[in-house]
Amino acid sequence: MLRRALILLSLLAAIGFSPATAQETPARVVSMNLCTDQLAMLLAAPGQLLSVSKLARDPMSSAMADAAMAYPVNHGQAEEVWLMQPDLVVVGSYTAQAAAQMLERLGTRVLRIAPAASLADVPARLRTLGEAMGRQARAEALIAEFETRLAALREKVDRRPSAALYYANGYTTGDQTLAGEILLAAGFDNIAGARGGGQLPLEALAMAQPEALITARPYPGASRSEEILMHPVVRQLRDAHAATANTGTDWICGTPFVLQAIKGLSEFRKALETETE
Repeated sequence: MLRRALILLSLLAAIGFSPATAQETPARVVSMNLCTDQLAMLLAAPGQLLSVSKLARDPMSSAMADAAMAYPVNHGQAEEVWLMQPDLVVVGSYTAQAAAQMLERLGTRVLRIAPAASLADVPARLRTLGEAMGRQARAEALIAEFETRLAALREKVDRRPSAALYYANGYTTGDQTLAGEILLAAGFDNIAGARGGGQLPLEALAMAQPEALITARPYPGASRSEEILMHPVVRQLRDAHAATANTGTDWICGTPFVLQAIKGLSEFRKALETETE
């Protein structure tokens, strides 16, 4: 059936088919990206959101995996989404682009939302999608709550312990990233400094001697990219400081769930300071 639908889509696109203009407030919304899934679930009116991506149900990736069980999933294919006849399709700016372009050629309204690179992007993304979904009041309420809670979490600290964000393949992120800003908001000093992301050699990590090492939770099974997290240098840092935390689903997307990441990391910092007194 999907193959026939794909052929039909190609024929319709070739003849310039376009459906009737969608309502100003879309009644049928489909999300095809992990982060837009969560934003859409937070914003949608009852019955407005038709489908989310399959990653929305992944407990290793999604902060709303349980909530996503209430929605049918899609696999990022143009034909399956088109058959749902959505008024609005929401995608990431780097994912499912072939499907998004096909849907646009068929006249479906597509909204691309870039990944969040800072805490300031959270209210911006909520506002953008809220306007597109006709859910401005809901978006503004979420934004007000987010900004109030963020201000309360950003407490002043007398000393910022040094910390390293260290992921598979020795990748790290600096202050100019969402993870970096979470780290700063929780009261840590990032050894990567004012940078985006890149590789941090083991030698540089060892010489920096961070007081805290923050890594991602390993996925089930063996992965060569994660072997570096078990390197003797990394193990020695863990043994020396006994201060290791894991990033989780709250860190991945620019949603209000980053507040839980900040709160958890702030509590980790306070525990670390108590141990070192």
